[in-house]
Amino acid sequence: TACGNADSTAPEENGSGTQTAAGSYTVGICQQMQHAALDSATQGFQDKLKELITADGGEVEFEVENASGESANCASIINGFVSSNVDLIMANATAALTAAASATADIPILGTSITAYGVALDLDDFDGTVGGNISGTSDLADLSQQADMITEWFPEAKKVALLFCSAEPNSNYQVQEVATCLANKGIETKEFAFTDSNDVASVTQSAADYADVVYLPTDNIAASNTEAIANILVPAGVPAICGEEGICSGCGVATLSISYYDLGVTTGKMAAKILTGEADISTMPIEYTDATPKYNPTICEELGIQPLDGYEAIEG
Repeated sequence: TACGNADSTAPEENGSGTQTAAGSYTVGICQQMQHAALDSATQGFQDKLKELITADGGEVEFEVENASGESANCASIINGFVSSNVDLIMANATAALTAAASATADIPILGTSITAYGVALDLDDFDGTVGGNISGTSDLADLSQQADMITEWFPEAKKVALLFCSAEPNSNYQVQEVATCLANKGIETKEFAFTDSNDVASVTQSAADYADVVYLPTDNIAASNTEAIANILVPAGVPAICGEEGICSGCGVATLSISYYDLGVTTGKMAAKILTGEADISTMPIEYTDATPKYNPTICEELGIQPLDGYEAIEG
């Protein structure tokens, strides 16, 4: 079962989930699972939305639920939000977004930590705006630049393992794009897909046996299992280039990563405009945030790798 908590920033009489007074709102947050990147996005969203609403004399109550990585929990959580008629749903990660999209066409839905909305929502003609009652923010960093990072850091690499969760369509999208970029450079790639946390270690071992370098996209299962991945890759002497900072800080050498807190802040700004009537969600395009090249000093030292100029050290 899903576990949850609430941030009581509105009076108890507003607990029904409906807007009870001018400037008083209830927002349901469904987070797909708990790990650093998603946690940061949720926090940034809450901080900015609360700041903006209270600055105008309003109130906002958050109903925060964590689905513990289970799609069925996402559906149950979202259905609860719909039943209580919240004013807006924030869907943090793809399974939460797809559950929300299936549950309501009326309540505004903002996604965050979504790599590709066209892929997540199966939109053939996605042009940057979803339309209807859905918009949000994307955590996608330039995939061609990520592929370039692999050859910049490891110019002698001949084989790259693409390590990801087969149950996450956005992860599959990323590895396909990176594989194409690497093929154009004459580099061989091979996919190594785990289905859940139970086979992360065995699949990572196979990837380490094959590869000179491993590529990890933004992937929720990987983000929740960085220690298991590092315990195999580091002793094997196989470096990893990662799609986001949280994964890189646990098991990678370098990344081109956004700030998930800033991504949440951007989503919070969008939510404030929707709730106050300043913007129509059906016309709001998906928003992005800038990515920064970073490296993991601990793993670089363990693998004897000299960091490249132009990369910031990941703190902590």
